[in-house]
Amino acid sequence: MKRRTLLQASPLLFGLSDVALAQAHYPSKPIRYIVPVSAGGGSDMIGRTFCERLGKVLNQTVVVDNQSGGGGVIAAQTTARAAPDGYTLMQGYVATHGTSPATRKLAYDPVKDFTPIGFIGSTPNVLVVNAALPVTDLKSFIEYTKKNMGKVAYGSSGAGSLTHLTAELFKSQTGVFMVHIPYRGIAPATTDVIAGQTQCMFPGLAAALPHIRNGRLRAIAVTGTQRHPALKDVPTMEEAGLKGFDAQQWYGVVGPAGMPAAVVTQLNNAMAQVLAMPDLRDKLSAEAVELMPMSPTQFGDYMKKDLARWTALARERNINLDNS
Repeated sequence: MKRRTLLQASPLLFGLSDVALAQAHYPSKPIRYIVPVSAGGGSDMIGRTFCERLGKVLNQTVVVDNQSGGGGVIAAQTTARAAPDGYTLMQGYVATHGTSPATRKLAYDPVKDFTPIGFIGSTPNVLVVNAALPVTDLKSFIEYTKKNMGKVAYGSSGAGSLTHLTAELFKSQTGVFMVHIPYRGIAPATTDVIAGQTQCMFPGLAAALPHIRNGRLRAIAVTGTQRHPALKDVPTMEEAGLKGFDAQQWYGVVGPAGMPAAVVTQLNNAMAQVLAMPDLRDKLSAEAVELMPMSPTQFGDYMKKDLARWTALARERNINLDNS
């Protein structure tokens, strides 16, 4: 009788709270993984490819929940308000934790309201020009722009987007003037560069690569600290002369603030296993994503640094979408 009573006793007798016991058996139910874009497209593919493998490592179902709207704001708010138990995660990216909070007031704090779990990877932006433009490298492009002051326009996927801010960073570091033409998405912006309606832009590499390969766009330089395997002959912006120039379309995993450290560690370890899978690298190469495992602390520092950079640029260039 005494033995049966002891076995049925509360876990508190063994120094374990109900929360600690739940953590010890994590994950004991499906995990919700919010992707802040509509189904289809590159970001969604990255999330689904990642979740399929994460579920196998954790031996639990990871359900993708697409929540588009507001440049990721809706998804971020949903995540920030969720219980911090490890069963609601989100694919954070440069818009939700970098460019959007840098250019407007949001209903969430990109640092305080989230727990960084791990980095998935990033893809560079690339300066491309209309194929008929008489420039072949960064030096000649800058010279051409300065000689044709006010006649060179760049397209972006929208005000406050990474493509917009990257071009403004370029203007800030080079002193050139280019007219900004915002579009509703990267596809129409790319179409007009090819047609010569605009002269240049800074799209993500995955979106630009097909047009670079067929000769309709000319790649001048890529962002990032090293050349990309898909464009080995194209220098980085730093190699071409712009020291410290960088802009990345990055992806990572975050959860609500206050997640248990043990759960965060378990998820980060699982992510490391997923990112080491050769088939994942091959699959994400279609989006030009370079995988880069990070600890939660490293990822948190990365997000803070990226946010600080875009916030400083937005202030310098007077980019405030709340006033537009």
